[in-house]
Amino acid sequence: MKIKDANIVVTGAGSGIGRALAHAFVRHGAASVVVADRDEVAAMAVADEINGRACQVDVASPAAMDWLIEMAEQDGPVDLFCSNAGITVRGGTGVSEPEWERIWRVNVMAHVACAKRLLPGMLERGSGHFLNVASAAGLLSQFDAPYTVTKHAAVAFAEWLSITYGDQGIGVSCLCPGGVDTPLFRSESEARQHAMGEGLLGPDQVAEIAIEGLLENRFLILTHEAVREQAMRRARDTDRWVHGMRKFFSSVRDKEQRH
Repeated sequence: MKIKDANIVVTGAGSGIGRALAHAFVRHGAASVVVADRDEVAAMAVADEINGRACQVDVASPAAMDWLIEMAEQDGPVDLFCSNAGITVRGGTGVSEPEWERIWRVNVMAHVACAKRLLPGMLERGSGHFLNVASAAGLLSQFDAPYTVTKHAAVAFAEWLSITYGDQGIGVSCLCPGGVDTPLFRSESEARQHAMGEGLLGPDQVAEIAIEGLLENRFLILTHEAVREQAMRRARDTDRWVHGMRKFFSSVRDKEQRH
């Protein structure tokens, strides 16, 4: 994947990793960057910072995704689509169906929507790249079921895209960050932040790791070696890993209840 002179779209680019990616792409010579975010003010602020174009969009809306891609293609074909927008919902089986549907649309179906709309043109040209931002939770597990389930699904969809279209000129990368100092991370409880904060990275560090992975055409882009090690432990002995995670989650919940 070549960043220089590429036309790029980044969703969820108003803050956190998305904002850092938008800045990094400009530093690496992108021809244009569309800054897409549900928060129009934040999108406009980042677009002003990088001399890009802002687009207010709710990625859960198929019509909004149509508009985003139509606007982005005014600069020419989209070379790289970064599906970065994501949300979290606290809880497990008690989460309401509307909340499950909302997080599913944002964390999974937004990836599907952009691929559905961009693949025909990319296949015709024989080029194009998707960067789907998932999470370490897509390889392991985290405290809240909706987040973990949807991030696993996001990784699976990215794998399917790569397997299905990788021999037809379509690049796919899946970024699975560990602990990153973002608004989403800071919204967690103190106990969870402490549990997930080992090796905490800044968004700019994650963006540079993502760029490196894209330039090398890597599928799986990890920011923390510990995530790779945990995933290998999980694959080698899943039962042992699940038992260990039970103890870990239980200890974190105990700390949350004490505070």
